[in-house]
Amino acid sequence: MEGLLTRWRALWSRATCRRHHCAPGRGKRLVLSCMFQPQNLREDQLLSLEGRSGELTCKSQRLMLQVGLIHPANPGCYHLLPYTVRAMEKLVRAIDQEMQAIGGQKVNMPSLSSAELWRATSRWDLMGKELLRLRDRHGKEYCLGPTHEEAITALVASQKTLSYKQLPLLLYQVTRKFRDEPRPRFGLLRGREFYMKDMYTFDCSPEAARQTYSLVCGAYCSLFSRLGLPFVQVQADVGSIGGTMSHEFQLPVDIGEDLLAVCPSCSFAANKETLDSAQANCPVCQGLLTETRGVEVGHTFYLGTKYSSIFNAQFANIHGKPSLAEMGCYGLGVTRILAAAIEVLSTEDCIRWPGLLAPYQVCLIPPKRGSKEEVATELMGNLYDHIAEAVPQLHGEVLLDDRAHLTIGNRLKDANKLGYPFVIIAGKRALEDPSHFEVWCQNTSEVVFLTKEGVVELLSRVQVV
Repeated sequence: MEGLLTRWRALWSRATCRRHHCAPGRGKRLVLSCMFQPQNLREDQLLSLEGRSGELTCKSQRLMLQVGLIHPANPGCYHLLPYTVRAMEKLVRAIDQEMQAIGGQKVNMPSLSSAELWRATSRWDLMGKELLRLRDRHGKEYCLGPTHEEAITALVASQKTLSYKQLPLLLYQVTRKFRDEPRPRFGLLRGREFYMKDMYTFDCSPEAARQTYSLVCGAYCSLFSRLGLPFVQVQADVGSIGGTMSHEFQLPVDIGEDLLAVCPSCSFAANKETLDSAQANCPVCQGLLTETRGVEVGHTFYLGTKYSSIFNAQFANIHGKPSLAEMGCYGLGVTRILAAAIEVLSTEDCIRWPGLLAPYQVCLIPPKRGSKEEVATELMGNLYDHIAEAVPQLHGEVLLDDRAHLTIGNRLKDANKLGYPFVIIAGKRALEDPSHFEVWCQNTSEVVFLTKEGVVELLSRVQVV
């Protein structure tokens, strides 16, 4: 038995070393040949993936399918593949940073929500077919939550000792949400299953609730600015969520389903559905409104006591008397932000990521096996190890394209499609003394030749989340 265990450990060690291209005395190297990333580069293959009813209706959907970021599972549902999961985890970390900077506390609520909660607010009927409903074996009705106002308010209402000293209370989660879309389209931009950050706030007065509202909106602005995304904050309708004030955060893009009215002369912007159809002038400065289309990536609501009054979510005020909490709710479409960012930033053929969200920051391309430059392969391995030691913030962010049977040109084409911010090639000039590496800075379209020290200096300025 001991002999079997010894042989198994030896086999596992060799397999792990092959997988990561371990160098003697060095850490593990991440290599592209071991990544699970099914690519479908021909458009007819993409159409067959989406099925007869599927259409490649936008750039982000086509590119994400093409390079193996997503794979269709059911209509409106996708497998998120490793590169996308890495990008999404980075986005969630950035969201966590912004939410916790304003006092947010992270929770996790069940996806299954009882019909009783939704009937209490009348939204079981109001939401209609949009709710994905089911019954358990005992006949009890549930829905797969598209949002959690009922659940969070019932949770807070169950805490009978809540004091005004504990307010404002900002609770948020990042979870899967479900919506029975009648016609899912645009890939991750409009699906039946998606990830969302939803925050719910509880305040002691309308004035305090409005301050919290402004605070969260400011955090949203900070997030989109950090991501380098051209967003616009617009007045919006409260819809089925309810409340008395609402804003959407929109990314202007031609395929957007929302029509926006924006004033070039002042800061006014609104979803057209909130304005009179004949209104052509800005209600603030009377300037001429311009129209643009946008993709909604965030939505904020001031709810007042709409939900707290139903579930009796109270706190003890400064006089020791029970008072209803003033609420707000705030959503960010996590998977939608990823797809919308690709839609806005990418070319027709190549993905471009917000720098903070790129799945990997650096791709290293050594020479082709059997080429004149093959002797530089070891130099590229040494560069990988040097980056790992000299730029610790890029730990796990550097990928070695070890598919040495392919030409440098073919691998560079793949790297360009995937949108690594930095692609570093060991070509002819790697044989010089000192060696110079060809560095493609994808987000600025620059190509420079740098020594090992120059590469490290460049990468040391890279920000990661």
